[in-house]
Parts: sequence; C-alpha cells; structure tokens
Amino acid sequence: MKESNPEPRSRLAPLIPDEGWYRLPPDLGQPLLYIVSAPSGAGKTSLCRRVSSLVSWITYSISYTTREPRPGEVDGVDYFFVSPQVFQEMQDRGDFLETAEVYGNRYGTARSQIEASFAKGKDVLVDIDIQGARTMRASNIPSISVYILPPSYDILRQRLSSRAQDSEATIRKRLERAKNEIVSYNEYDYLLINREFDRTAQDLLAIIRAEHYRKAGLLGFMEEVFLKEFSGNPQPHA
Repeated sequence: MKESNPEPRSRLAPLIPDEGWYRLPPDLGQPLLYIVSAPSGAGKTSLCRRVSSLVSWITYSISYTTREPRPGEVDGVDYFFVSPQVFQEMQDRGDFLETAEVYGNRYGTARSQIEASFAKGKDVLVDIDIQGARTMRASNIPSISVYILPPSYDILRQRLSSRAQDSEATIRKRLERAKNEIVSYNEYDYLLINREFDRTAQDLLAIIRAEHYRKAGLLGFMEEVFLKEFSGNPQPHA
C-alpha cells in the first residue's frame, strides 16, 4: 500500500514558534485599532482571542452587553454583562465608542479599554458587527477593518448548528442576517475566508504586522526623525 505524502513542514510547524520574529512588536508606527466583523458563527471572536494570545503587543477589547450569559461564559472574560440600566448610564456618560443592538440585546465598546491599550503602545482588536464598524470608522481613531467570511453558506449553517447554543428558529434568523450583512463586505479593508482556523489566525496576524509598515502611516516618522538623522534636512528626490 502506497504511503501518503506527509504535509509540508510549514503546515506541521507551530503557528507561532517560541523563537521567531513574528512575536516581536513592529518597530514603526503608532498603535492601531483593528475592527473585525463577520456573520455569527464565522469565527471572529475565536480568531481575535487566538491572535491576542499569541503576542504581547496586541490586546482584545471585551465588549459590554445587556444579554444574559450563555452556559460557560464568564463575566469580564467573554463579555462584561450589565443591566440595561447600567448600559444606558454608560452610554449617557459617553463611555462607549460605539454601540449596537442585535436581537434585542445591546452591545458596546468601552472607550477606556482602547485608550488604555494605546497608552501602553499596544494594538487593539475589536470584534463588532457592521453597525458598530460604521460608527467606529466615523470616529477619529485610526483603524483597519477586516471582514471574516465562512467558506460557504452550508458550512456556516453547520457551524451554527454544531455550537448547540441556539434554537432552529434563531439559527434561521442568524443565517438571514448573514445574507444581509455579507453584501457590505466592500466597506472593509481586508477579506479573510476562515477555511482553516490556525491558517486564518496567521493571516490576521500578518495583516496586523503589515499595516505598521504602510508608507502613509510613516511619513511623519521619516521626515521628522529618520531623514534628519541621516542627512540633516534632505530634499526628496523627484
């Protein structure tokens, strides 16, 4: 019997080795906010948590919500679970950068979490829906947006069913919402198809690193620091 060919070494290696350049924080640019959206069940929360656990220079922003905790969820880890009254008080004080209502429950991203991470020089990942993403983009915080797609409609249905968290009626609502949301994919800077979880996490981390080296975000650094250090006050070449 013919033996099957082994997988390439790169697929067998750990996603992020203990010794590797990918663990090092980017050495250029300011901290950035990464908006990650996806249909329910496409894996956005798990991907954000995985990437933020791999390196010390990325934090994951935990949202506030008025919905009840699901079995196994922990306050302050999965969400900050608050009453509708507390949520409204926070919104009235301007504590949220964005809020959205989904299936009758309210969700919000706390301004203080983002500001605290930026003060430490850390990037921030937020997983929010299209409503929240639009509000966040309208703020003055530099952000990059990524939309996570499932491989197919059938696979999304399978993932929602396998979670065993929702009734069949709720799953149908989530699938219908997914159809309506996916058409807005062109509002995002990047698209990722979550076919294989570890690979998609690696791709998301690659996007985060690459954004720190965009020329547009480094012009001030080049003009004020780097070029002056090398040659005083050079004139750019035509």
